[in-house]
Amino acid sequence: MWLPALALSLTVSSAAPQQVQPAAILPLRERAATIDAWLRQRLDTLVPALMRREGIDLWILVAREYDEDPVVETMLPGTWLRARRRTILVFNDLGGERGAERFSISRYDVGGLFPAAWNPAEEPDQWKRLANLVAERDPERIGISQSRDFALADGLSSTEHERLRAALPERLRGRLVPAERLAVGWLETRSPAELELYPGLCALAHRIIADGFAAVRPGTSTTQDLEWWYRERLEALDLDTWFHPTVDLQRSGASDPSMQFARRAAAETIQPGDLLHVDFGITYLRLNTDTQQHAYVLRPSESVPPEGLVRALAVGNRLQDVLTGQFVLGRTGNQILAATLEQARTEKIEATIYSHPLGFHGHGAGPTIGMWDQQAGVPGVGDYPLYASTAYAIELTATVDVPEWGGKVKIQLEEDAWFDGQAVRYFAGRQTAFHLIGGP
Repeated sequence: MWLPALALSLTVSSAAPQQVQPAAILPLRERAATIDAWLRQRLDTLVPALMRREGIDLWILVAREYDEDPVVETMLPGTWLRARRRTILVFNDLGGERGAERFSISRYDVGGLFPAAWNPAEEPDQWKRLANLVAERDPERIGISQSRDFALADGLSSTEHERLRAALPERLRGRLVPAERLAVGWLETRSPAELELYPGLCALAHRIIADGFAAVRPGTSTTQDLEWWYRERLEALDLDTWFHPTVDLQRSGASDPSMQFARRAAAETIQPGDLLHVDFGITYLRLNTDTQQHAYVLRPSESVPPEGLVRALAVGNRLQDVLTGQFVLGRTGNQILAATLEQARTEKIEATIYSHPLGFHGHGAGPTIGMWDQQAGVPGVGDYPLYASTAYAIELTATVDVPEWGGKVKIQLEEDAWFDGQAVRYFAGRQTAFHLIGGP
């Protein structure tokens, strides 16, 4: 075997920030209970506030088993892995301190969170029952999951939309409006309990990344070996991921810094002198991390990385500061992107910015701050404004000339952080020194 046997213990690397302790991994039953407690708090407090912010009086979410609305998926109890048959969730703003009434037009009570409001023995037609309940409440604006820009807010299928419109009285059909910003607000806003977990979750991701680098055997291990090591480690820890980890390398005099993200190299054997890069994420308690870090493989004669690489990493850290310094409440993703790139040009940093919201989804809903192939701005999702209590993967590349390396080096960094309305704060620090592999 190229790696030590997998174990549940986690080692420490000097390059991984240690001011935050990794999160404890709960048994599955406790995870479900935690998810339900967090969900109830979000439903009780966040939904009414967001409905009023967006002027939605009644919100209808419709999903069918294996064709779930992405928002519905985040509202199901911890023991529900899918919607059941057709699951219709309804929120009705009661106004004032009464919050939002919620119920399900389904055959089942949804985990005690959405009381069932349909008895098929009394009214066999599910859609008619929904229409009657909506008509009784007579809302002015009825929000539904439609969005041209955000896929996560566009979960109402065309079939279900047609059936919903057909069921409603004519006077109510014209009141249907896209609930795009309501759905995005629900998905992007992090609750106090979620923000309390995130530092430990990110520290756990850092620790696993460090363990993988420590297990590399130069001259034997390949980049694909390390990718699968990370997958196996997650399985051993009873964790999940939202994407397959990727590992690539840059080699002095042989790397192509212009290589695009869509054209990854084949598996390569890791050698002394290589600069490794990993992209890795954890899914736990319905929250996701997204981290990119670097390791340097020491040559037999080296005890520290080449000075040019150290300077390059410092440039990457400076670019992070430039980006997070542009986070201002109410600014759009495109405005943050433009201001960051302008400041980078002033500081003569060759920058690529492609940061994104983080939470229930790895590539979450909220203001997109560039894409690697859209540095002039991202129409639609880049025009959404920045709100407080939202989390982001601070993701970017600084391309730096390193003469002793024989050309340019890409420093690709990604660390998870949250915006409190005034400043960006990293959940578990960030990489400021290379992980080191091998050496004398």
